[in-house]
Amino acid sequence: MRVWWLSAGLALYCLAQSAAAGTLLVVGDSISAGFGLDSRQGWVSLLQTRLKDEGFDDQVVNASISGDTSAGGQARLPALLAAHKPSLVVLELGGNDGLRGQPPAQLQQNLASMIESARGAGAKVLLLGMHLPPNYGVRYTTAFAQVYEQLAAEKQVPLVPFFLEGVGGVPALMQADGIHPAQGAQQRLLENAWPAIKPLL
Repeated sequence: MRVWWLSAGLALYCLAQSAAAGTLLVVGDSISAGFGLDSRQGWVSLLQTRLKDEGFDDQVVNASISGDTSAGGQARLPALLAAHKPSLVVLELGGNDGLRGQPPAQLQQNLASMIESARGAGAKVLLLGMHLPPNYGVRYTTAFAQVYEQLAAEKQVPLVPFFLEGVGGVPALMQADGIHPAQGAQQRLLENAWPAIKPLL
């Protein structure tokens, strides 16, 4: 009888742990898709390892696609929310919008829509900000960076101001194209995001 009660108690404990575990959905572009790397080397894969090491049971779903824009992410998000029911959505988009010279106002509108959709599905949201290379001009790069700051303030969402801090513009940490972070940069990307992710778990 005692064995039965112990087994039943263990089963209930496991169910409780499973119920408490959430899904962390990363919606991004090539930076989070790990362009040019083995998928196991990217910062999102390192995040799953960090969660386990820190005692979290949350599962990470990487829904990042190289070349994606904020418009593409906005179009994909409803199906992703329905399929994975995440407790936290990490938005890492906008770089390709900027590199294509798209209007910052459109980027802001698309990201705002994604934030509202994620919240409407019961998820918390973290925004990973991006900066553009200086050759795009001070006026445009400033307006671009301000999109993330304005959204974070307006929507009251946590923000990592520049996700590539300490990586962008550092040749040793970038691939030959000068755009995509190298393998050696992935741990730094994780460290940039982790202090903002952990309190949301």
